[in-house]
Amino acid sequence: MYEWHGYGGGMMWIFWILLIGILIGLVALAARGASNQSGQGKSAMDILKERYARGEIEREEFEQKKKDLQD
Repeated sequence: MYEWHGYGGGMMWIFWILLIGILIGLVALAARGASNQSGQGKSAMDILKERYARGEIEREEFEQKKKDLQD
């Protein structure tokens, strides 16, 4: 019975190391996804066009903001 204890203990270490590695990977992946969604690399005009396309702003507001950005 004691001969399996060493084997089980080693497998338990591998389990915990893999679990911690997976958790670290998931956190890193989530952080990378959040930074990609923050609008980095987009111009103000690109963001304005996206907001208009999604229907967040009306045409009049879009045209006014577009004019403001071009000045």
